[in-house]
Amino acid sequence: MRHGVPGPANLRASLSIGSLAPPAVIAEDDFGPDDFGQAIDWKGSPVKCRECDHQAINAMGLCAKGKACIRDRRARRVERFLQENPGLADQYLDHPYFEVRAGAARHANLFLLPPLLKDPEAEVRAMATLRLPEEKIRKMIEDEDVDVRIAAASRLQGRDLLPAMGDNEYMVRITAVRRMPPELLPLVRHDPDAEVRAWVARRIDKPALPDMGFDPDPSVRRIVAERLPLPQLAMLIADSDAGVRLIVAERIAEEELEPLLDDPEEPIRDIARQRIGQVESLHYLLEPGRRVVAFPAPDADAEAPSRSPNPDEETNP
Repeated sequence: MRHGVPGPANLRASLSIGSLAPPAVIAEDDFGPDDFGQAIDWKGSPVKCRECDHQAINAMGLCAKGKACIRDRRARRVERFLQENPGLADQYLDHPYFEVRAGAARHANLFLLPPLLKDPEAEVRAMATLRLPEEKIRKMIEDEDVDVRIAAASRLQGRDLLPAMGDNEYMVRITAVRRMPPELLPLVRHDPDAEVRAWVARRIDKPALPDMGFDPDPSVRRIVAERLPLPQLAMLIADSDAGVRLIVAERIAEEELEPLLDDPEEPIRDIARQRIGQVESLHYLLEPGRRVVAFPAPDADAEAPSRSPNPDEETNP
């Protein structure tokens, strides 16, 4: 019986029984169209391994048509090739296909990347921006392409991020705000986008935080309520947003909870009652008729109930 050279289907079996024969080279015909999909190069022609300069590494299993191929038009296959063969990246930095240049920029020698900052394709410029030292990429924060500017904002620091504050794309501003020194954040606390202001509220120094308690967006004010020092939380106790008041109810000192006993939202009233009930000296606040209504009733003309005097307080003559 004739024994053929092991192909992909029986190669593993031949190795598992301890065969001393080296595995056969996996040729392009070993992969059918259903294995990895059609292999087309960047010009639209079928990929043919026999026309490639890398037949030697193909023989070593370091590339494969339709899976890991520098000539394929699919970026994922190009990237797989370069992951397996990073030492070849330098020679592809000037390839006519931008996906190859972008992939090569991910693996190539850093000293060869500066020219790519002027590449006509944004994807290539962005990859070079992500890898080069900060002093080389300062001008990229003003690139015409938003992805390049985002890449620059993700790398730059300090005052180099100032140009991003006026960027018309909010993702550039968010990326910058997440890296910006806290002392610069007051400059962007009035950004037109609430998501940017939310990041400012998360990172800004606490002395500058109270000003953001007047932000028009409740999601920003909730972050402020979570970070404000306890003595300053009272400024949000009558906030129009129930979420803000809920955070206040959970954090504020028990002695300042009395207005929330009459909150329009039952969960907030419950938290106020529970927390006050845990402080024996404040139990008198839970007695009937001892309420300060901080939130007006639906009838604005209705007279708010007056607060009964505290028997423990001294009466002024």
